[in-house]
Amino acid sequence: METINWKVEGMSCSTCALTIGKYLEKKGGRNVKVSLANGDVSFEIGDSLDRQQIQKGIQDLGYTVVKEKEGGGVRRPMNKHLRYFLSSLPFTILLILPMAPGVEGLHRLMDPWAQLVICAPVYVLGMIFFGRSAVMSVRNGTPNMNLLIAIGATAAFGYSLAGTLFHLGSDYQFYETAASIITIVFLGYCIEDASIQATQRALNRLASTQKTMATMIAFDDQHQEVLFPVESDQLRSGDLILIRSGDQVPADSKILWGEAAVNEAILTGESIPLDKKAKDLLIGGSLLVSGSVKAQVTAPAEGSVLAGIVRMVRQAQGEKPPLQQLADRISAVFVPVVLGLAALTFLGNYFRLHQAAPALMRCIAVLVIACPCAMGLATPAAISVGLGRAARKGVLFRNARHLEAFRQIRQVIFDKTGTLTTGEFSIRDWRPFDCSPEEFRQIAFSLEKYSGHPIARGITREWKDKNPIRWARVKEVKGLGMRGETRDGDIYQAGSYKLAASLTADASHNVYIVRNDRLLGWIDVRDTVRPESAAVIRRLREEGISSILLSGDREENCRLLARELGITEVLAEQTPEQKLQQVARINDIAPAAMVGDGVNDAPALAAATIGISMSDASQLAVQTADVVLMNRGLSQLPAALELGRATFSTIRGNLFWAFIYNVLAIPVAACGGLSPAVAALAMGFSDMVLAANSLRLYSKKIVQIDHADR
Repeated sequence: METINWKVEGMSCSTCALTIGKYLEKKGGRNVKVSLANGDVSFEIGDSLDRQQIQKGIQDLGYTVVKEKEGGGVRRPMNKHLRYFLSSLPFTILLILPMAPGVEGLHRLMDPWAQLVICAPVYVLGMIFFGRSAVMSVRNGTPNMNLLIAIGATAAFGYSLAGTLFHLGSDYQFYETAASIITIVFLGYCIEDASIQATQRALNRLASTQKTMATMIAFDDQHQEVLFPVESDQLRSGDLILIRSGDQVPADSKILWGEAAVNEAILTGESIPLDKKAKDLLIGGSLLVSGSVKAQVTAPAEGSVLAGIVRMVRQAQGEKPPLQQLADRISAVFVPVVLGLAALTFLGNYFRLHQAAPALMRCIAVLVIACPCAMGLATPAAISVGLGRAARKGVLFRNARHLEAFRQIRQVIFDKTGTLTTGEFSIRDWRPFDCSPEEFRQIAFSLEKYSGHPIARGITREWKDKNPIRWARVKEVKGLGMRGETRDGDIYQAGSYKLAASLTADASHNVYIVRNDRLLGWIDVRDTVRPESAAVIRRLREEGISSILLSGDREENCRLLARELGITEVLAEQTPEQKLQQVARINDIAPAAMVGDGVNDAPALAAATIGISMSDASQLAVQTADVVLMNRGLSQLPAALELGRATFSTIRGNLFWAFIYNVLAIPVAACGGLSPAVAALAMGFSDMVLAANSLRLYSKKIVQIDHADR
C-alpha cells in the first residue's frame, strides 16, 4: 500500500470533507483522513489504483488538488476564494450602488438588460465554483453546502432572467440578490481561509526548518576530502556532512568527529545549548551555537525527528474527535432537510401572500442562511488552534481525540526514573577510609571514566580530575565493576557490594573503592530529581488531580522521592506486567494519564486513558504514547491538561453557537425577516464568530511552570 498526502482546496464545510472521504473510500482508498481545517487529505491505495484518475475525480467534484513538488512540498496558487471574491466584487457593487439613496447618474444601471449583463459574469463565476461542486456532490450521493448556494443564486438569477425576457417589470428584478449571495459567500470563505491559515503558522514555521543547505563530504581519487553544498532533502542515511558554527543541522545525524554546543529549542523548548561530542546524536533542525563537527546522516529529511513531529501534528489535526463526528452526522442529513424546509417556505408563503416574488426571496433566504458551514467549522477550527498552540509550547498530540480527552483526567500516574527524575545520578554521600579525600576522588574518577554505567557517568561528571591515574591496564569486569592496574602493580577496583563483600558487612552503599584488596571507601548516589517535578505535582494537586508514583525501583527509593515531591500513593517494585495491571485498575476507578519514558512503560502507556512520554524517552515509549512532551521534562504537562480543557470548552461553545444560529435564523428567514443578501452576510458572520472564538485559544493564558516555580 502507498500512502498519498495531498493538499485539497475548495472545501468549505464538513459535507465537503465527507464528499471527498466517501469518494476516496468508493475508489478503494483506505485509512482516509480529510482535514477541513487545513485541506490535508491522506489515504492509502494499492498498486492497482491510478492516482491520476483519483485526482481527476476529486477535481470533478469541484475541488482542486494542489500540485506536489519534489521533496513533498506543495505549490500553492493565490487563494481561489479571494480571487473569485475580487473578480465578483466590482460587478456586485455596480448592481447595488444605484439602490443607495442620494446616488445620481446611475439610473441607467437600473435597466433590466444592463443588470443582466453586469450580473452574468458573477453568476457564471459562481456556478463554475458552486454549481459544479453541487452537481458532482449530488451525483456522488452526498449533497453539500454548495448545493444550497447554487440553488439560491440560480433561483434569483432565473427569476430575474424570466422577468427581463418577458418584460414583467421591476418586481421580477433580483439580479443584485444573485450577485450578492455569490460575492458575500466568497468573502465568508476568504475570512474562513484567513482564520484557518492563522492557526497553521506555528506549524508552518516548524515545517519550514526541514529544508536547508548542507555541506556534504566526499572523497576524490586521491582520497582527499571534497566539500560541496547540497539541499538537505537530497541527503540519505550514511552520507557524511560538515556542520560549522552557526549552521542549522540539516538532518538527523551522529557526530563522528568534533565537539559543539547545540541549541535544540525548536524541538525541545530548552534554550540552554547542549554540549555534544563524538557518538552523540544531532537532531535535524537544531542549531550549532559554537564548534564544528563532522557527522554521519542517520535519517533522511523525510524520516527525521522534525519531519515526524510535523506529520504527527498534521495527522492529529485531521483526526475527528467524538463531538466532530456528531457534527458530521448532523451535517450529512442537514442539506436534504434544508431543501425540504426551503420548499415548504416557498409553498407556505406563496399560498399565504399569493405572490411568487416574496415567497421565492424567503425561500432563497432559508437556503442561504441554513448553510451548515458554521457547524462544520466549529470543531476543526478549535482543534486546529488547540493543536497549533500545543505544538508551539512543545506538546504533540498523536490524535485529536486525546486533546479532548484531557478534560476527563482526574489522576496522573508517574514513572520514576527518567520521568520524575532525570535518569542521571549525582553523588549524595561518600566517605574515604585509608586515603585523603583528594586521592579518593582521583582514584574514583580515574576508574569510572572508562565505564559507560549511569552511576559511573554521574561520578565522573561531578569529580572531574585534570590529572587522572595513568593505568597500565584497565577493563570492566562484568557483574563487578572497573579494574585498573598501575605500572607498579597496584590493583584498584570500583564496583558493587559483590566487590567488597569479603571486606565489609555494610551492603547499603552503591559504589565501593578497593586498592590491593583493602577497602578505601564508598560512594552513595541518587537519581537527580527533575527541577520542575515538584512544581508540576503541586499544580496538579491545586487542579484537583491526584498523582501516583508507579515504578520498578526499590520501595525505599520510591518512598523517599514521593515524600520530597508530595505524592501520597506509591506503587514500587512493579514489573512491566504489574504496571499494566495497576494502570488498568486505576483507570477503571477514574480516567487516568500515564507518564513514562522507558520500554517497560510502553504497555502501561497503552492501557491508560492518555499515555504521555518525553521526547527523550525510548523509541517504543514514544511510539506507544498518545502525547509527547518535547521539552525534555514535565513542565508542559499542566499546560497540556489546561489546553485540552480549554479546547473542549471552545468546541462546545462553537457547536452551541452553530446549532442555535441555525435554529433561530431559519424561522426568521422563512417569515421574511431576512433578505437573501443579508442572509448571506449573516452566514459569513457566523463563520467569523466561530473563527474568532477559536482564535481566542491563542491568547488564552495557560499555566507555565518556569524556573521561578521550581
